[in-house]
Amino acid sequence: MEVTVVVYTMKGCPHCIEFKKMLQESEIEFHERDIDDFEDEYNLFSEINDNDMIPALLIIESADGKHEAFPYVPDRDYQELTEAIGIIRNHQSLIK
Repeated sequence: MEVTVVVYTMKGCPHCIEFKKMLQESEIEFHERDIDDFEDEYNLFSEINDNDMIPALLIIESADGKHEAFPYVPDRDYQELTEAIGIIRNHQSLIK
């Protein structure tokens, strides 16, 4: 199984800057998607999740040509950035 981490961020967002730093320090690979550069994509993501807060996560688990997406957003799925790191680690622990 492969786990892909997508992080929705915004330029100048202090929480986003801190989260990216935490991800790098934790040696977690991620794909950054700036919500201004990928506005249509993020608008769809936030509409589906009924939450437009950032930094938000989309974790994609891939195995045998099949993909399953897991969205996580602040205030619904985590309160602290450390909790978001834990969510990612939980998905990564499923890799065999």
